[in-house]
Amino acid sequence: MSNLAGKVAFVTGCGSLGGGWGNGKAIATLLARRGAVVYGVDMNSDAAEETKSVVSEDGGIITVRQCDVTIADKVAESVKECLEKYGRIDILVNNVGRSEPGGPAELSEEIWDDQLAVNLKSAYLMCHHVLPSMEAQGAGVIVNVASVAGLQYIGKPQVAYSAAKAGLMQMTKTTAVLYAPKGIRMNCVVPGLMHTPLVQRLADKYASGDYAGFVETRNKQVPMGRMGDAWDVAHAVLFLASDESRYVTGTSIVVDGGLTARTP
Repeated sequence: MSNLAGKVAFVTGCGSLGGGWGNGKAIATLLARRGAVVYGVDMNSDAAEETKSVVSEDGGIITVRQCDVTIADKVAESVKECLEKYGRIDILVNNVGRSEPGGPAELSEEIWDDQLAVNLKSAYLMCHHVLPSMEAQGAGVIVNVASVAGLQYIGKPQVAYSAAKAGLMQMTKTTAVLYAPKGIRMNCVVPGLMHTPLVQRLADKYASGDYAGFVETRNKQVPMGRMGDAWDVAHAVLFLASDESRYVTGTSIVVDGGLTARTP
């Protein structure tokens, strides 16, 4: 099941520092464990190197590079390097994301633009540079990591983030239809409240640093009574990246423990 031997997977936001498991680190590790050759990028080179160490110790094959995927030239350089090194890109996982608090009246124009760049433009830039090579191959899979914040209000004032993730889901649907005749599939994984190293930073932004209280609140929001973790996201990505989902395109898998199904 989910054998990715012979596949090359490009994963953005692949790093996570401090020994914890962020989504990108778990995704890169799981894809490598299932046989994929991984090319990973992250803004933080130390975080990327930590993921490389984990994958390498597992016996996997991985190359990592520092890259800001909101900058077109940097994306182009990374994609070119991956293609030159491995000859193809079979799987692209657009995983980067960052939330900043505020509504339209509170958010500065700079933060608004940054939020759309990180959460939406980054996926456009990656697709812009990877889709031509996938089209030439006659096959490819793209998995975009969105958020339940793009589906509904989940209790945090994060208007720009929510708008960008909603846009990412619609971009995925539209692009999937355009590229379906060319053998390319494109889908979203939509995580809910995940217990990753990011939670501490979110507690600082949205709960005045009250980490324990923030975790308790998030757990109570979920019908299952607990947050998920990075591996829940990674396994959903694996399914959409593998041939087991060969007839699935233009859709989303919501991984949220029932959060968005619950009536407020």
